[in-house]
Amino acid sequence: MRFSAFFSVFHTTVASHKGNKMTSHQCSYIEINGAALYYELSGNPNGEPLVMLHGGLGSQHDLLPIHEYVAQDYRLISIDFRGHGKSLLGDLPLSYLQYQQDVQDVLNHLGVERYSIFGFSDGGIVGYRLAAQAPEQVTRLMTLGAHWRLEANDPSIGIFKGLTADFWAARFADDVADYHASNPKPNFPKLVDAVKAVWLDTTASGYPLEQVERIRCPTLIMRGDNDFLFSLDEAVSLKSKIAEAAFANIPMTAHAAHQESPELVGKILKQFLSQPQN
Repeated sequence: MRFSAFFSVFHTTVASHKGNKMTSHQCSYIEINGAALYYELSGNPNGEPLVMLHGGLGSQHDLLPIHEYVAQDYRLISIDFRGHGKSLLGDLPLSYLQYQQDVQDVLNHLGVERYSIFGFSDGGIVGYRLAAQAPEQVTRLMTLGAHWRLEANDPSIGIFKGLTADFWAARFADDVADYHASNPKPNFPKLVDAVKAVWLDTTASGYPLEQVERIRCPTLIMRGDNDFLFSLDEAVSLKSKIAEAAFANIPMTAHAAHQESPELVGKILKQFLSQPQN
């Protein structure tokens, strides 16, 4: 039985009205290269597409706190990376390149040719790759806590190498419980090992590196003021390489600033999206 047939029972659509604007919610699966990938469509069905990409070992559910600030004006396309959330892992090795290809395949399936991106952490890294390699398609890019390179002396390397499934489950017990409850074939230790390989990948399938200089769309780079994974120096270096980049340092937050201060992050996103383009 093909994944597309097996998971068709999960396809649902709900529509509602908020103020003078209609919002809708649709969830579905698509089979891509041996894995069933889960995505949701929400927000304004007549709005411009805004792709929402979550962080490593998380899911699209993590971005819900900021949906209310963009949902009435934009058609939100939320995708669970393979192995994450409700998406199956499949047999292919994970990489930022694979995530990028998966996102592009979902968008092609939906007939979406031009879109904006919000990406948190790994989602932002995928956003850099998409904006650099398909500049004619990405109209705006917004990232939060997203590396663009991994230097040999980056302190994150030691953190990534030492990470275990048990540590993550102890630190983020609710998130791991949600994963086990929602994923059709959960295997968290296997997912952790696969994601660690993504984080430590310094080949062409990994971080975008100097490719970020190809990004032509208006770009907003954000980080939490206390984010020890994405330093202020790295954010400033990245800003200098992107022609139309703005920068926001979110006070009194760490890596997941969108969860710690959703109102501030949401309002910054809304303001950035409302700026006229050249």
